[in-house]
Amino acid sequence: MINALIGGKLYVKPQSRTAQSGKAFVTAKVRAAVGDGESLFVNVIAFDAVAKAALLALDDGDSVALAGTLTPKVWTDRNGGAKPALDMVAHGVLTPYQVQRKRKAMQPDEAAATSGTKRAIYGGEFSDMQDDL
Repeated sequence: MINALIGGKLYVKPQSRTAQSGKAFVTAKVRAAVGDGESLFVNVIAFDAVAKAALLALDDGDSVALAGTLTPKVWTDRNGGAKPALDMVAHGVLTPYQVQRKRKAMQPDEAAATSGTKRAIYGGEFSDMQDDL
């Protein structure tokens, strides 16, 4: 298996489905640019609850980054030409709507930054450690 990070735009709105076993999953199709104006379709399926919810919150044309296991495939078009495609089982989903929330979560908390450990990590001042050499 290949672990991959794919970025692109949703080709159609993701759909929630239920397997015969009763397990819910979400499917989506992402159009990823590969260069020279070409694009590649990635067929996405998600079983993780967080990934499913993130995909279902998106619409056709929204940008998305997906992390998961990737399987390369080949399909034949109407003219008999072989075309590449990818199948992905998504474990993680990141959307532009989540970026600001993630940035805030990564910033140090002001109250925590005043503690000794945080000051050492973030370059705070320690009066007792300023020796004259």
